[in-house]
Amino acid sequence: MKKIFLCLMLACGSVAYAENYTVTSPNNAISVNVETGANTTYSVSFNGKTILNPSAISMTFDNGVVIGRNMKVNKVDRFSKNQVLKPVVRQKSAQIVDHYNEMVLKADKYQLHFRVYDDGLAYRFHTDFDGSLKVLSEEATFCFAEDYDVLFGEERTMLSPQQPLFKPLKLSEIGTDRFCSTPFLVKLNETARMFISESDLESYPGMFLRKQGKNELAGKYAAVSLEDYKTDDRQIFPTKRADYIAAVKGTRNYPWRALIVTDNDVDLMTSQMIYKLAPEAEGDFSWVRPGKIAWDWYNALILTGVDFKCGINNDTYKYYIDFASKYGIEYVVLDDGWSEAWDVTKVIPEINMEELVAYGKKKNVDLILWVSWAPFREKIDEAFDKYQEWGVKGIKMDFFNRDDQEVVDFYYEVARKAAEHKMLVDFHGAYKPTGWLRTFPNVLTSEGVAGCENHKWGSFVTPAHNVTLPFTRMVAGPMDYTPGAMINLHEKDHQINFNLPASVGTRCHQLGMYVIYESPLQMLCDSPSNYLREPECMEFLSQVPVVWDETRVLKAAVGEYVVVARRSGDTWFIGGMAGAKGQKFEIDLDFISKKNKTLTYWEDGVNVDLNANDFARRSRKVQQGNKITINMYDGGGYVAIIK
Repeated sequence: MKKIFLCLMLACGSVAYAENYTVTSPNNAISVNVETGANTTYSVSFNGKTILNPSAISMTFDNGVVIGRNMKVNKVDRFSKNQVLKPVVRQKSAQIVDHYNEMVLKADKYQLHFRVYDDGLAYRFHTDFDGSLKVLSEEATFCFAEDYDVLFGEERTMLSPQQPLFKPLKLSEIGTDRFCSTPFLVKLNETARMFISESDLESYPGMFLRKQGKNELAGKYAAVSLEDYKTDDRQIFPTKRADYIAAVKGTRNYPWRALIVTDNDVDLMTSQMIYKLAPEAEGDFSWVRPGKIAWDWYNALILTGVDFKCGINNDTYKYYIDFASKYGIEYVVLDDGWSEAWDVTKVIPEINMEELVAYGKKKNVDLILWVSWAPFREKIDEAFDKYQEWGVKGIKMDFFNRDDQEVVDFYYEVARKAAEHKMLVDFHGAYKPTGWLRTFPNVLTSEGVAGCENHKWGSFVTPAHNVTLPFTRMVAGPMDYTPGAMINLHEKDHQINFNLPASVGTRCHQLGMYVIYESPLQMLCDSPSNYLREPECMEFLSQVPVVWDETRVLKAAVGEYVVVARRSGDTWFIGGMAGAKGQKFEIDLDFISKKNKTLTYWEDGVNVDLNANDFARRSRKVQQGNKITINMYDGGGYVAIIK
């Protein structure tokens, strides 16, 4: 009896200080309830309905402390903030409303923050331990209230470039042996959405999600690498991992676990919560110059109608520079092959870098250099100094395929040192953005997306995939999909040609990406020879901006279609993309100014069913309140300029 009584006392003692704490969004649509005690859990309701059941969160350290378990709250701080942010680089808008309520639960040696916006919520831990220690594990669970439909970006390994296709599944169809990268999209009902990702990922591994129990997912993280090996393809992969996921300072913030929650697809596309959660940039970034960039790798540097042998040489890149200058394109990238494989400071004999940089500057075109991360890391300071000496304006860094702590640390080192040298960064083979554009405005874009280059070896990047991306990967931040293919085939006709690739979908589907896809360093993927044969398309591509003052999503449905209007100064641009099935919409031009305007538009041509390259360019006078018809073929698109 004494043993039973003691057990009961211990059990009661473990929950004696269990408490409930609630914080709501400014508009009261989202409510978060946090319960502390033996376990700390949070649950979420949206418009009065529970969407996330109590979900446990904790962190385990090698000092024997498990924060979030048996949590005794000593103090609760609550505050609200309502401010307007003016981003250095405008992704969706010139101003961002940053309005939230925050609750901070303070315990001995740590805090738990919950921040709730009108379009979502986020939580993070903060610790105040002495010295340094190791994070053995993190418990981040998402216990969904129902067997929801989801888009599952499945991964086979955490050594991944994170370019998944987003598979439609029900939670119950996902086995416990499966996991995905983030972001992760949940369809709460016919219209409402929940988007899960993270922000402010510094010196910590990225979060994957694994299936755990019924309707439940849990965070999965790569452990610290203890030993690794170099591949012939200039990558470094771990061969032995530790029994901990991060070695950290005792006093620090941990990444925000972010859940965007919206009534519809339109609001999901316009959310900037991941950006808002990231730390503000420090220092002067007024030198950052967003722009378009001519790319050499998609078409294997193949040119036609020239009197020199095309390839990785100065003649070819001067031709690229001439093309870029003709159409006001700010940058040309020298992709793989310009340097020695494992020494990114040594240029191959066919390239004279000083001559190329000088030639470009005469024509107001700057150069960006492709590098593989592993060789670059070996000579990072020497390389940045050398590139700055040459006059190069940025780097496109590739082949990471990892997001463990070591590699995440290197991302930050590259971003900081690039900023010190006034250089832009484009991360490829990279994990999704976690607020880069706010913390380091020189990191203009990143990959982490199955984009146009995949047409070189497959037919799986389809129009349906393309109109899923604005609601999945792109919500996390700028996306280097590398659009602009000038050879276009319908899905049923698509053939693979590595050196002369064709996109899946129509020509206007490709043009629509320049308005819909957000990337302040936006690629023109195809060969200058192909663009020079398309003056009507270049009329549009030379004018379309890469940053925006205002964004309005006019029509949107995940995987089916999207139509967006964006403003730059007094000029409006409209972009439309259709998935597998064509779409027809009537759009009210109530958002333009009252002055008479000219609408110039590019739409799928009358014979597009026979040839996906077919398009028509037309123009007409319009004014505020007029209606226009957007008609897109299967896998089709539409673009317009109103000025």
